[in-house]
Amino acid sequence: MADSSNSTKINNKIYDQEIVVLRWGHRPQRDARLTTHVALTARALGASGFLLSDIVDEKIKVTIEKVTRNWGGKFFFEMGTPWKKAVSSWKAKGGIVVHLTVYGENIQTSDVLERIRNLRKPIMVLVGSQKVPKEFYSKEISDFNVAIGNQPHSECAALAVFLDRFFEGTELAKDFTKANITVIPQKRGKKTIVKR
Repeated sequence: MADSSNSTKINNKIYDQEIVVLRWGHRPQRDARLTTHVALTARALGASGFLLSDIVDEKIKVTIEKVTRNWGGKFFFEMGTPWKKAVSSWKAKGGIVVHLTVYGENIQTSDVLERIRNLRKPIMVLVGSQKVPKEFYSKEISDFNVAIGNQPHSECAALAVFLDRFFEGTELAKDFTKANITVIPQKRGKKTIVKR
């Protein structure tokens, strides 16, 4: 699970809680683009890996692995494992499960984020595509049900806000090692360094 390469510095403290995203309910004919965006968001905003449960979609895997090769950093992509097996394996290794749902504890008005951080355990974030099974809300599956506001919105947006709040913005300045493409931030235009 966690290793020092997954550590993130937050307010002069090192949080070594690994975060992995599990995507459930992916429908290849309908969700390919959004699932790709959920994986890209996970990678860019500090997660160490992505599990596409219950299904194999090679196109998404190829895309994410290509992005990781070109843009750097460590990020794994796995697929096909049944979600129950992935969750039980994660918990057996000492990890916790956070289910992002509009019905959960509000991330702004509760102390849920602090409680998650204080456990100092690796985190699996469950992100649904279609309507999730009722089991997702249970104590047996989710240690926390977290809402990014209690209104309907995109799962990609929910994941982005959760990761940004968890890492308190530090993930936006993360150094992606071994990058072949690096953006040079500037006020106007586009500038990159490309290594070949």
